Amino acid sequence: MSRIVYVNGEYLPEEEAKVSVFDRGFLFADGVYEVTSVLGGKLIDFAGHEARLRRSLNELSMPEPAAMGELLEIHRELVARNEIDEGLVYLQVTRGAPADRDFAFPGEEVPPTLVLFTQSKPGLADSPQARKGIKVISVEDIRWGRRDIKTVQLLYPSMGKMMAKKAGADDAWMVEDGFVTEGTSNNAYIVKNGKIITRNLGTEILHGITRAAVLRFAREAQMEVEERPFTIEEAQQADEAFFTSASAFVMPVVEIDGSVLGDGTPGPVSQRLREIYLDESRKVAV
Repeated sequence: MSRIVYVNGEYLPEEEAKVSVFDRGFLFADGVYEVTSVLGGKLIDFAGHEARLRRSLNELSMPEPAAMGELLEIHRELVARNEIDEGLVYLQVTRGAPADRDFAFPGEEVPPTLVLFTQSKPGLADSPQARKGIKVISVEDIRWGRRDIKTVQLLYPSMGKMMAKKAGADDAWMVEDGFVTEGTSNNAYIVKNGKIITRNLGTEILHGITRAAVLRFAREAQMEVEERPFTIEEAQQADEAFFTSASAFVMPVVEIDGSVLGDGTPGPVSQRLREIYLDESRKVAV
C-alpha cells in the first residue's frame, strides 16, 4: 500500500504529492520543521513540538499554516491512515511558492506550504544501538548563528554525519570556540561523578523537546544537573555520555574521538534516563 502524505490540505498517495519548483523551502531553505515520535500509535511530546514550531515560525516572521489544534488532527490522521505503531511524523512549513524566485519575502497573498509524512520504524523504542552505545567524533561547528530555530538548513549536519561514517563512527558532536554545541541532530551530555552536564540553552543550540523532558525527569529522580558548556577533552574523561533527540530518545555514547568511556558499554545514568523517559512519555502520549 502506498504511503499517504499530507500536502496543503490534501491527503495523497506519496507518488502524487507535489510542491512548486518555486517553493522557498527548495530555493532558499526558507522553512522550519518538527519531528514527533509515535509509540503504540500515539504521539510523544506533541505539545512541546507544537510550541517549538510556533516559536520557530515567529522567529522567522512566517505565518502559521494551520490552527495548532488542526495540526494535531492531521498528525493523528496520518498515523491512522499509514497504520503507524512505532515511527515518526515529519512536519515541514515553508514560506510558500511565489510566482518567481526573489530574495525578498513574498507578501501575505502567498500562503505557506505545509507538508507532513510518516516513517514506520518498528522497534524504535527497543533500539539495538541503545543497548550497545554509539561512537562519536568531533567536527568544527560552522553553522549559522540561530541554531535555536529548527530550520530545514541541514546541509552541514548532514555533512557531519557523513564525516562520522567515513571515520567509522555513528555521529558527530560539533565544537565551537573549544566547546561542544550539539550533535548533528541531537543534544549532547556527559556524566561525571553522577552529575549530568549539558550545554545551557542559547542561540548556539536547538532547544530540544526531548532535552527538556529528560532534564525534568532527571531532576524529579533527584539526579544532579548542571547546564554549562563542556569540551571534548572533558567529555573523554567523563564516566558516561549520551545524547537526546525525538527519534533516538536517550542514546548512550561509549566512545568520543577514539577514547572509550568507562568499560565501553552504556552507563547506568543514561540507561536509567532512557527507561524513565520512555515510561513517562508513554503515559501522556496523545
